[in-house]
Amino acid sequence: MEEDLNETYLILDGHVEVHKYRYLYFVIVFMVYILIICCNSTIIYLIWKHQSLHEPMYIFIAALLLNSILLCTNIYPKLLIDFLSEKQIISKSACLFQFVTLYSLVDSEFLLLAAMSYDRYVSICKPLQYPTIMRKQTVNIFLALSWLLPACQFAGLGAMRANQKLCSFTLKVIFCNNSIYNLFCVTSKALSLYGVFILINLSVLPVIFIVFTYTRILIICYQRCGEVRKKAAQTCLPHLVVLMNYFFLITYDVIAVRLESDIPKIPRLIMTLQFAVYNPLFNPILYGLKMKEISKHLRRLFF
Repeated sequence: MEEDLNETYLILDGHVEVHKYRYLYFVIVFMVYILIICCNSTIIYLIWKHQSLHEPMYIFIAALLLNSILLCTNIYPKLLIDFLSEKQIISKSACLFQFVTLYSLVDSEFLLLAAMSYDRYVSICKPLQYPTIMRKQTVNIFLALSWLLPACQFAGLGAMRANQKLCSFTLKVIFCNNSIYNLFCVTSKALSLYGVFILINLSVLPVIFIVFTYTRILIICYQRCGEVRKKAAQTCLPHLVVLMNYFFLITYDVIAVRLESDIPKIPRLIMTLQFAVYNPLFNPILYGLKMKEISKHLRRLFF
């Protein structure tokens, strides 16, 4: 690649035989993208349409599914373009934008799950105070913070990274993620500390909060009648499953940056695609089937 191109563009080298299977890849990924949009949008539509679903729990679910659509839209269109292109490249500025948007939405998911866990905690452990605590204004504040806090913090990180010199121009992935850190010549101590602050602030603390709230819920449910335990299982289990799946994928994403050269290309591609396929498809199916009220309206819509 020419020197002037090297200064601006990065090579996405995570594709496997893209020139041989480009049209097959395009069709499969396009169908998955449409399926993700349709599945998530259907649940969002049901929550928006039916007054009985205008409760904090379902509003948070709708926000979580909208977040999945935004996350996939950050990845899939560029991926589809790359399949039909001779060279899989991306400008440094576009790569930083994709990186900032990707992890802003990833951490928004953690914050939304934390808001959902708090909602369940108040509903089950403090039912009499629920209407006064989980008011519309409170829900709106939680939603705003869930999207704005990660966006602002990662925008600052992206701005600080924008002027840093690159010593490598090849990413061993199919879209811009944490691997971008391996391209910079030097990483300042201040930037490293800021990155750790973001990780703790937007990922670790929400997970600790979620574990704490669900532990409290389990203790309270154990002390109460079987009906309370049944209600807790119906509403909390889907959230816990989503959290565990998401935490596993994020943990892999963080570890993969440190072990990039030790992970074979095909397994790395499969795990990277899991990040962009599994949860966005799994969430609407899980909530559509396991949440009784949503499942009821879903059956009415299609049957």
